[in-house]
Amino acid sequence: MRAHGVQFLFTLPGGHISPVLVACEKIGIRVVDTRHEATAVFAADAVSRLSGRIGVAAVTAGPGVTNAVTAVKNAQMAESPLLLLAGAAARLQKGRGALQDIPQLPLFRPICKSALSVAAVRDIVPVLRRAIATAMGGTPGPVFVELPIDVLYPFHVVQKELGGSQTPRGLRGKLVQWYLRQYVADLFAGAWEPRELQPLPLSVPRATPKEIQLCSELLSRARRPLLLLGSQTLLPPTPTEELRSALQSLGVPCYLGGAARGLLPPDSPLLFRHNRRRALREADLVLLAGAVCDFRLSYGRLFGRGAAVVAVNRDREQLLRNADVFWKPRLAVQGERLWGENKPVWGGMNRFGWRERLREAETEREREIRAMAAVSPQCHLNPLSLLLALDRLLSPQTLLVADGGDFVATAAYSVRPRQPRAWLDPGPFGTLGVGGGFALGAKLCRPEAEVWILYGDGSLGFSLMEFDTFVRHKVPVIALVGNDAGWTQISREQLPLLGSAVGCGLAYSDYHAVATALGGRGFVLDRDTGDSEDRVVAVLRAAMAECHRGHPVLVNALLGPSDFRQGSVSV
Repeated sequence: MRAHGVQFLFTLPGGHISPVLVACEKIGIRVVDTRHEATAVFAADAVSRLSGRIGVAAVTAGPGVTNAVTAVKNAQMAESPLLLLAGAAARLQKGRGALQDIPQLPLFRPICKSALSVAAVRDIVPVLRRAIATAMGGTPGPVFVELPIDVLYPFHVVQKELGGSQTPRGLRGKLVQWYLRQYVADLFAGAWEPRELQPLPLSVPRATPKEIQLCSELLSRARRPLLLLGSQTLLPPTPTEELRSALQSLGVPCYLGGAARGLLPPDSPLLFRHNRRRALREADLVLLAGAVCDFRLSYGRLFGRGAAVVAVNRDREQLLRNADVFWKPRLAVQGERLWGENKPVWGGMNRFGWRERLREAETEREREIRAMAAVSPQCHLNPLSLLLALDRLLSPQTLLVADGGDFVATAAYSVRPRQPRAWLDPGPFGTLGVGGGFALGAKLCRPEAEVWILYGDGSLGFSLMEFDTFVRHKVPVIALVGNDAGWTQISREQLPLLGSAVGCGLAYSDYHAVATALGGRGFVLDRDTGDSEDRVVAVLRAAMAECHRGHPVLVNALLGPSDFRQGSVSV
């Protein structure tokens, strides 16, 4: 792990993996223990996204493993390379009623690029090298490595436990003892021989010169091209600055999604955030760079009739998702990027005023949003007004973690990341509960950044206890909770369609008090504390000041109802 640049091991401890934790401590890999196994995996996921190195989590056998399944599936769908190490019963004791013994590999084979079990001590290093290369190569994703307890503990401990100390009786007893001793001898055979530790070379698909040429020709003829970039565009090995330079040279209007948010600065003339559906209807060429025709693009039904679609993706299945059902690509490239030494350029920088038309629509939508933000609800705060105030306070070093439904979706239209890899959201799996782990990994990976978690009050419930983790490990982050006392994204559709909001109600709970009780700092924002924008800004600045003093902070913002996202829920 150290040879692969691993700096942190995220975990919730258990006896099956204790040797891993102690060994990491001895060689200087920081062990960060969390309050839930999913948080440990989410933190490793964040490290891999932000650092370009493998993120690593370790969980104990049985329930420790099952608690990590959702977070691993989220990493798979987000194409995050990470390594999950798991303890397991000794190989001889599998299926015999050992503590926390379950079939673990079948759980992870469908959701990991590789799921392996180490059979002997000498196999640990080669298995891990191969697993890490698998995770980071091609289309990145998680890998699972099971470490049975007898390949982790010292020789004398395993020998005592398996070999027994009593003198066997009878031929059968002697044969059993002989077999066990042979098993232990083979288990440790060659264990101390030198092993190659350096990372294996990675395989990354690239576009062919013919594909690059065809794309350039399509672009040169386009009058209304549009570029949609997904999280995959920020994966190594292409440097972020090189990608940004290529986009600026290209000159095509861009919509950024997922981790690609922030790739272009907020004031870039190429960056658009609103009216994407309308723009796609009007475009005559759509370039999908890591963007997928799933529910986020209405399965490919958003493209205008006659539009040429160029899709670029490392993963063949994602590249052609729903193709020949609702859409058909003019060019489909399984590769890492779509330019060579000579980057393609859109010949008509403002052909037929295409960018100006998009900008006018963008400006009009922003004017509407500001008007909606100016409307005070009957009680509590306007979420748009709160988030626009936050946006004005963000620095170039701010990193945003998105964990929620309605409040976070509102933030996606109003809060602008200032730099690449400054927005972390779950990805297409839409998992709630990523906030604590993502923020933990992000702050450790980027200690100079000011890390904000944008929580819904529903999603906060999954990781509120991680404020204990933040305090213990001295990880100062700021959580802004949009507390509207309900699962609002669900009730927006459930109530009008089915006539009931059953199961969607929460309370205006004192979440800030919980953060304070765990050793952090808590603030509450409500109309009673002052509805003016100055008051909101003052509280947010106070939260930032406490964070800069080294304290994790939670701002409990009580929200009133808003119609901003009415009718926008996707399922």
